[in-house]
Amino acid sequence: MHPLITLVVQRIALGLILLLAVSVLIFLGVEALPGDTAQAILGQGATPETLANMRESLGLNEPAISRYFTWLGHALTGDFGVALTNKIDIAQAIGQRLGNTLFLAACAGVIAVPFAIGLGLLAARHNGRWPDKLISGVTLAAISLPEFVAAYFVIYLLTQVFPVLQPVSMVFPGMGFLERLHAVALPVIVLVMVVLAHMMRMTRAAILNVMQSPYIETAELKGLSPMQVIWRHALPNAVAPIVSVVVINLAYLVVGVVVVEVVFSYNALGQYLVDHVTKRDLPVVQAVGLIFAAVYIGLNIFADVVGIVANPRLRHPK
Repeated sequence: MHPLITLVVQRIALGLILLLAVSVLIFLGVEALPGDTAQAILGQGATPETLANMRESLGLNEPAISRYFTWLGHALTGDFGVALTNKIDIAQAIGQRLGNTLFLAACAGVIAVPFAIGLGLLAARHNGRWPDKLISGVTLAAISLPEFVAAYFVIYLLTQVFPVLQPVSMVFPGMGFLERLHAVALPVIVLVMVVLAHMMRMTRAAILNVMQSPYIETAELKGLSPMQVIWRHALPNAVAPIVSVVVINLAYLVVGVVVVEVVFSYNALGQYLVDHVTKRDLPVVQAVGLIFAAVYIGLNIFADVVGIVANPRLRHPK
């Protein structure tokens, strides 16, 4: 088998094993949450007999290992059961909210990725001079703010000082595309601030590392301008680390938006998770946690595969 195919298969297999391990951690973590699920559903006034019947109907009296394999078997078929608090099908509820999360992540990614790469190239072009220092300073200042601080700062600036947007990002089925864009404008701005610096600095570092190569000096001796050297020779050879950091940040935009969604009351997967953690609705917490883990691991596997494919020594082994 070609070494390239072998490495790709190994990465995929490792990702599946990691996802299985994460599913165990999610189950154990949810089991360790304080409180009683039956008590949370029935309230403090429930009698011991009612609580015992509720635990029996929910299967809470079964051994933990038995409940884990039952849950995992159903999850592999896409059946996450129903929410304990409102009896709504979890898979259907996740499908509705996952679309909102992916829309928010896509809007932030479409802005952040090209902007970060462009700033990284510009900083590398002017390495050590004032454009490089200005770009690095501003982006580092932005990423140093905690998400909730950045969110409240943006809310104050764009809803109070310059009242051009609404502080709550309400979306609902049937909204037009432009209406939806307007609704998510504030959380998109915050997410771009959060992920911009990491991608910019990795792009800058990867370009500067490649610029030390002998073929770059050859290109410069041929009379190419600095930007031509970067675009034609440095950037294609720095693709692997740049793609890796871009994919990791895209994964964060999907699974790390819980704080932003809560601050802006955005009806998506992160808000759904927080609502049901407070209710101790274990099936919902487990399902959303598994979805987040699968997305994050899947995107990281994709980044690994791109890095492998982009390596010419693996594509053309001697």
